[in-house]
Amino acid sequence: MKILLIQPPLNPNIIGAGIAYLTEPLALEIIASSVPEHNVNIIDMRIDNNLEQELKNINPDIVGITGCTTDVDKNKEILKKVKEFNKNILTVVGGHHATMIPEDFNENYVDIVVIGEGEVTFRELVEMYEKKDKLSNVAGIAFRNGSKDLFYTKPREVTKNMDDMPFPNRKLTSQYRNKYFRGSWRPVASIMSSKGCPFRCSFCALWKINNGKYFVRSPESVVNELESIDEKFIDFAEDNALHDISRSNKIYELIKQRGIKKTYKLYARSDTIVRHPDIIEKWRSIGMELVLVGLESFRDDELRDLNKSNTIKNNEEAISILHKNGVEVVAYFIVNPNYTKDDFKKLSEYVQRLKLKQPIFTVLTPLPGTDFYKQKYNELTSHNYQLFDFVHSVLPTKLPLQEFYSNLLNLYNKFYLTENNKDGKLFTSNKMLQQVHDLLSKAHNF
Repeated sequence: MKILLIQPPLNPNIIGAGIAYLTEPLALEIIASSVPEHNVNIIDMRIDNNLEQELKNINPDIVGITGCTTDVDKNKEILKKVKEFNKNILTVVGGHHATMIPEDFNENYVDIVVIGEGEVTFRELVEMYEKKDKLSNVAGIAFRNGSKDLFYTKPREVTKNMDDMPFPNRKLTSQYRNKYFRGSWRPVASIMSSKGCPFRCSFCALWKINNGKYFVRSPESVVNELESIDEKFIDFAEDNALHDISRSNKIYELIKQRGIKKTYKLYARSDTIVRHPDIIEKWRSIGMELVLVGLESFRDDELRDLNKSNTIKNNEEAISILHKNGVEVVAYFIVNPNYTKDDFKKLSEYVQRLKLKQPIFTVLTPLPGTDFYKQKYNELTSHNYQLFDFVHSVLPTKLPLQEFYSNLLNLYNKFYLTENNKDGKLFTSNKMLQQVHDLLSKAHNF
């Protein structure tokens, strides 16, 4: 069977996307590797926007697309075009939003919605479709089944052994690979060594996708994949790469034993860093140069409200440990729509006190599927998914909207103007700051 997998076009409202970083379509590469007996192609529409020509060249039997909440409208638009090209193509959508709110894809041009993990489900779906067997036998999908309502098959059990997951088929993105980057890191490759999250932050749906479970690949599997990757720069594309410390130590030992020379970026929680400062020192010695940390706030009560299960004390100690080891830090903060001018001022002073060179300020956004979304649904000022981009506020702001955005813009000006940030090599750029200016200057007009 001929299969085309689509990474949707870049959302211009995501701060830094395409300017400070662009990562490979890892999920699609893994999906592609799950059906090796078929003729699979990937089009990355963030780089190559010629969908019509690709459809003509391949004439696919199946087209699949993935995406997040801000991609919903674009995904639907693309699948509609696919059906207009050939109504007999089986159209499939998966990803974060499709898993959390599958009914948003209840359209006559969307044949299948994949709910949850895609690699096993997609393989079974392709097998059933090829044999013209009943698609209702495939767990973890939804389809219209001749009616206007979605029919849901039995839920897909979460794959417990991640070592069964095939390595991504990176050959399918060979024409794009020199375009994937992070700051001065080019080209950069991505790897996934764990899934899910053991924590329960109210603003995040990651833990819900895997039913609250946290799964990891064996150290041997992770390092075997690292050895197979040509790129020098490696992006661990997960939120909890260091959570299992015994596993993180074993990965470190194997990388060192095998003499793998690469440069790494990781996400890490501050409490993990504080409990195990030695893991930072070890990973720094094998090439870890960049760590992304969700600090979220400068106040403990705000962390409690977000169900973050962490403290400001941990955050500050973690930053100190990272700085001591010469690790660059990208620190994420959540800006509450209730912030006053004084709150913005105190946040700015806090970031300056911690000497954070690469802070990222995101507007508190109730993403569909999260507990926070349920709590705030009746307060939403917009249901336009394109605005759920962590830049626009879809909740009422205490300050007048234009003043709120002006204060947010001032935060970026303070920490990203060239003369104020000469050391932020990996992430900062004049182009990114210009993007922020453009976004926030027009945001209040939406």
